Amino acid sequence: MNINLTKGPVMGSMLYFAVPMILGNLMQQCYNIADTLIVGKYLGANALAAVGSSFTLMTFLTSILLGLCMGSGAVFSIRFGQRDEQGLQDGICGSFILIAVLTAVLNIAAFCSLNQIRFLLQVPEEVWGIMREYLSVIFGGITATFFYNYFASFLRAIGNSMVPLIFLAVSAVLNIALDLWFVLGIHRGAAGAAEATVISQYISGIGIAVYAIVKCPQLRPDRSHWHVRLSCIREIAGFSVLTCIQQSVMNLGILMVQGLVNSFGPVVMAAFAAAVKIDAFAYMPVQDFGNAFSTFIAQNYGAGNEKRIQAGLKGAVMASAAFCIVVSMAVWVFARPLMMLFVNAGETEIIAEGVRYLHIEGAFYCGIGCLFLLYGLYRAVSRPGMSVVLTVISLGTRVVLAYVLSAIPSIGVVGIWWSVPIGWILADVTGFVYYFFHRKELLRIRDDTIGA
Repeated sequence: MNINLTKGPVMGSMLYFAVPMILGNLMQQCYNIADTLIVGKYLGANALAAVGSSFTLMTFLTSILLGLCMGSGAVFSIRFGQRDEQGLQDGICGSFILIAVLTAVLNIAAFCSLNQIRFLLQVPEEVWGIMREYLSVIFGGITATFFYNYFASFLRAIGNSMVPLIFLAVSAVLNIALDLWFVLGIHRGAAGAAEATVISQYISGIGIAVYAIVKCPQLRPDRSHWHVRLSCIREIAGFSVLTCIQQSVMNLGILMVQGLVNSFGPVVMAAFAAAVKIDAFAYMPVQDFGNAFSTFIAQNYGAGNEKRIQAGLKGAVMASAAFCIVVSMAVWVFARPLMMLFVNAGETEIIAEGVRYLHIEGAFYCGIGCLFLLYGLYRAVSRPGMSVVLTVISLGTRVVLAYVLSAIPSIGVVGIWWSVPIGWILADVTGFVYYFFHRKELLRIRDDTIGA
């Protein structure tokens, strides 16, 4: 069912659209959480460290594709809000060609650089063999990630967030079943966990592509639409490339921090691998709410409905803050039991370090919640460059402080954990100050920014 976000109750329609996205991405997190949980419990601390570091690397690689798809989705939403069928079909063709080519390049580069990854991430000898085995399989799922995120972005842009949820639900259940079978049943080790994930990714990617092409006539443009106009490519690139830069800069910073974490040895690596999964699962709903909010803003921006945009902004900030406060309290209280889901009770050092990480990060989820809303706002109102600026501030602060603070003997690895919320807060302040001084200009439709 497609939802027109330019009509109806503001928060009701936004939440109705957001909930399937939130559920869908929580299920998507199950891909990696299932790998981490099963590997950590049954294959040991070194395997947990290897899969955790691989997750950070894959998040960086797939964030490039995710950013391109999200940027294209913003254009689709604006065109849908304008009821510009011709522009929508031109954008579909242009963005598909652009992202498909970049996906092929990224996949080839990933396989070719496999041997250099160890040095980039400072992976210890005892972990590298397992990590290399895992990565050599998981890289095969990059194309599936493109298919899923591209067609999911299109469906969400026209108001359909339910179908992506359905395909993810099927895929997540399949992934868990295959994980158990490959790791415990036929003893395929870490490679088996990767094989389960890749198979599940292709099920969801190919499935949603077939559905979208069959059900959505906009995805079946005639021959004339494949002669893509240069102005269309420029517009798609303007949204997609900047959003891609924002996503990849964010995850490049995380990747650099992963290398620093790895330098502290397998215990800290394993603690970080488990804690970051809990962390991501905890704030994933506000990330998806930010993406739903972005679609809401983009559709109303295309329709020229400024009052509805302002009402949506106020409601989204209050809803995000309320959710983050509740989740922060839950993570603080249940940090130790949550760590013990991933690590055997006897691994006391790993559990203690993970709890310390969660107590610091979990106290500041309101910071990341506001930041996701700011990303979505600036992407939706044709200012994706501002999202890049906020990301550079957040991640730049995180990386610099992580290296500086962790080098002080009396602080050590705790400095890495504290650098994260400090970066969130600085970026939030910058984003809100910019909005306060430019809000009238931001909410005014400008023809030159949306391809007129």
